[in-house]
Amino acid sequence: MKFYSQSICSLIVCAFILFSCGGEVQKVQNQKNDSETPQKPLVKAPDFNADSAFYFIQKQVEFGPRIPNTPAHKKCGEWLYAKLKSYTPEVIAQQAEVTAYTGEPLSIVNYMARFNPTSSNRILLCAHWDTRPFADKDPQNPKAKFDGADDGASGVGILIEIARLISIQAPAAGIDIVLFDGEDYGNSEGEAETYCLGAQYWAANLPVKGYYAKFGILLDMVGAKNAKFNREGYSSSTAISTLDKVWNTASRLGYAQYFINNNVPGITDDHIFVNQKTGIPVIDIINYDKAQSKYGFPAHWHTQNDNISIIDKNTLKAVGETVLDVIYNE
Repeated sequence: MKFYSQSICSLIVCAFILFSCGGEVQKVQNQKNDSETPQKPLVKAPDFNADSAFYFIQKQVEFGPRIPNTPAHKKCGEWLYAKLKSYTPEVIAQQAEVTAYTGEPLSIVNYMARFNPTSSNRILLCAHWDTRPFADKDPQNPKAKFDGADDGASGVGILIEIARLISIQAPAAGIDIVLFDGEDYGNSEGEAETYCLGAQYWAANLPVKGYYAKFGILLDMVGAKNAKFNREGYSSSTAISTLDKVWNTASRLGYAQYFINNNVPGITDDHIFVNQKTGIPVIDIINYDKAQSKYGFPAHWHTQNDNISIIDKNTLKAVGETVLDVIYNE
């Protein structure tokens, strides 16, 4: 999913984002860089296993498109819950009935896995696990269903691998992994409120009373070969210190070819609604670059080509290792 819309432009203006929705990025005033503050010794994070993350992506794809109200969606959800439960006993399945833009009722489930739940120093990691109900950008068959290997499953696969590693070697901070449902069921016009239904519900009905995290990281379309993660506009406006921290970490680890130090417009995604409703500063790591296509997203976006063949283990390694380093050094 990921669109620009009039409604998002209004949201962005209200948040004092310093760029235009038409795509002309204006200069963003950065906060003090982390490099200007005294540095504490770095903690060695566990080694991220890209093969394991790839397996978790492939497993989701094997269920079929994870479209709400379908058997594949239900079976995949049950697998996600069981897999997260194998890494922590603290897993919440937040079931909800929401209404799609078509007026159709959707049965969705958000999954929240908690590690070190008594810690007040918390980090939120999230992705969406559902699949768009039609390949509306496919030139051959825009009504076809598609696998959503990158758009949805890639972020989830990385987070499940991170959950596995946390269960073996716990970081100092408390970690919450949330898998949002109903992210991609919006209309083709890109109206913001028709998307991110699970994130909107979760943020308005927090399953943990008084929940708050120091910051959050959203992963979306993070598995394709040669992915380009530019600095997304809403993240720059509301979570600049986290954005700097993640991009600086990626550069230190040798992944600057993925994490591009360039500002791009704000993108409709789960992080916006979480931030607006909870105040948690969440950044969006998302594959967006104007050189990729007329939409800015990779050519397989919302097409039948979004399948397991486009998933690249080098990209998974770059993203997973960067996120791990950030959370283990918090």
